[in-house]
Formats: sequence, structure tokens, C-alpha cells
Amino acid sequence: MSQLFSPLALGPLSLTNRIVIAPMCQYSAQDGQATDWHTIHLGQMTQSGAGLLILEATAVLPEARISWADLGLWDDATEAALSKVLTSVRRWSNMPIGVQLAHAGRKASTARPWDGGRAIAPDQENGWQVMAPSALPYLAGEPTPQALDEAGIDAVVAAFVKAAQRSVRLGVDLIELHAAHGYLLHQFLSPLSNQRTDAYGGSLENRMRLLLRVFDAVRDAVPASMSLGVRISATDWVDGGWDVAQSIELAKALEARGNHFLHVSSGGLDPRQQIPVTPGYQVPAAEAIKAQISTPVIAVGLITEPAQAEAILKQGRADAIGIARGILYDPRWPWHAAAALGAHISASPQYLRCEPHDVRGLFDVSRSD
Repeated sequence: MSQLFSPLALGPLSLTNRIVIAPMCQYSAQDGQATDWHTIHLGQMTQSGAGLLILEATAVLPEARISWADLGLWDDATEAALSKVLTSVRRWSNMPIGVQLAHAGRKASTARPWDGGRAIAPDQENGWQVMAPSALPYLAGEPTPQALDEAGIDAVVAAFVKAAQRSVRLGVDLIELHAAHGYLLHQFLSPLSNQRTDAYGGSLENRMRLLLRVFDAVRDAVPASMSLGVRISATDWVDGGWDVAQSIELAKALEARGNHFLHVSSGGLDPRQQIPVTPGYQVPAAEAIKAQISTPVIAVGLITEPAQAEAILKQGRADAIGIARGILYDPRWPWHAAAALGAHISASPQYLRCEPHDVRGLFDVSRSD
């Protein structure tokens, strides 16, 4: 039996297979509100046969967005817009859907990637004052972030809680806290971006404090039936920065608090990063962390071939596989993986006629919508 197409539990949430569509920003929201683009995009993703879809980074405050076009979940309008999209998508798919709650910190207030992606100053159109652990910009010459005071930190925690409560009302199956890719919670973790001298800076314990506080607050605010996990960057790929050893300590602390899964990525915090981009380049970090905890670990990063994904799981290096750019390029990647690995996969009845003659039995009709 294919390991990639075997069931997996992420706490209270059961997946039919171990393919996870990782969060991918679409930069297509209006004032934080989901649009028709999200209906189109998420509609095709939920027809892919993956075991789980996690929505793009969803800002918990307007100033938490990466760009002015980012998705948000901070008020009734953003909640209603996302509810409309999810209602449409769920009408045609029973795929579990999660949301990634995020705060971009000092990497907020930028242009869309296809418009250059550069930082936008607070006094320019579509710009605002960004926040961070310390008054250190991501790039020299960019607007200086404002260091969060204790009241600001309290407001961030409260915003994550409120967004999580809205997520529960939306009926999502899973919440992922975004502590990766150089965004706010990652900024607090790394000594490269966090030079505070208070209870949130200095020691590893202090630098982990905000993420653990957010996790505890969200955990206490959502029902026990909600799967709750964290995405981290396992390393900054910069000497003296956040690294795998510290990630292991964080993973242990989260596990002690009841974390249901850990989604392991890397980088994004510092422009000096030196990343050896090769197939599966982030898997060794996921493997090292997995060896120290019992929490399910999702590996991601240039995992593009079905046999490659299968081998990672069979070798015990991770528990699930995150697919991102690869599934944008091939929205039926899970179908093709099932065919290659001799597995079965569910498909909506509208698509059953496309089953190729040489893989009869690929579609599991009993699990089709």
C-alpha cells in the first residue's frame, strides 16, 4: 500500500491521504476580502484529490497583511467574504480545509510580487507603518519598523484569538499559525531580528514566548475538535540565526502544549540567507525535528515527484508532504501520483469519465462526492 495515500490524523482531524496543499498567497483580495479569484482558485484545488487544503496566509489585522491585496480575517466584512467562497467550494468538495493565520510584521506593506514586491512607505499609496520585535528593517533602506511595546504585543495576541474564533464560525477543519518565512512570529524567534531586552528577547525561552503565548491563547479559544498546528522556518540559513537545534526545542514546547502538527519550511527572515535549493532541500530539517517529537510533521520544499514523496514517508523522514508551486502547475498532481503509485483516489462524479484506460480503478467511486 502506498504510504502517501494512507490515512493520517492531525489531532482530531483525519485525512484520507498525506498530500497537503500548502498555503500560497494569491494577492487577489480587496480590503482583505476574498474575491471571485479565490472561488476559482480554491475550487480547482479542492478538486485535486489532496488530503488537505490550507488557505493562504490570512492576516489577523489590516496592518498584518504582506501586501494591500492580501487575504484577511479581522472583521465581519472579511469573514463574510470568505464564508461566501467557502460555501461555494464546499458545495462541490468534502476536502478538509484549513486556514493559516498570519501577521507579516516588518515584511508587511509591500507591493504585489508581479508589481515588484518592494516595501511601500507609510506615506505612500497602499502603505502603512509596519511593526516588528525591534526597529530593524528587513532590507537596508526600507522603512524602519516600529518595535512593538507590551500593549502592541497584547493586541497581536488578541487579534490571533479573534481570527481563530472567526475561523471556527467559518467551519474550517484546521488552523495553522504562521511562524515561518520571516513574518512576525518568526521575527520574534530569531536573534537576527529580535534584539529586545525584555521578556520577549534574548534567551531562547524569551524569544519563543510570543509564539507560545499565541498558541496557548488560540488553543484555549477554539473547540477541542479543531486541529491546531504551527508552520515554522526550521533555519534562517544565516550564521547566528534561528536554526534546527532551536526548532527542536520549540517543537518540544509546542508538543507539550498539545500541538497537533508541525509544518516545516525554512528561510525568509534575512536577505543574507544561503539556501542550497535542491530537490527536497528542507526535508533533512523536518527529519531531524521529527526524530525528537511524536507530533506529525509535514515536509515541504521541492518535493515534486510521486516516488520522491513516497520515499520520504516510507523512510520515516516526515508524516505528510506539502505541495505548493507544483500543484499550481499541475492541479491534478494527486491524481497523477496515485496513478504512478498504484493507489486509489476520490474524484467528483463529473470527472469520473476521464479515468485513463491504462489505470482503471484509479478513482475510488465509493469516496467520490
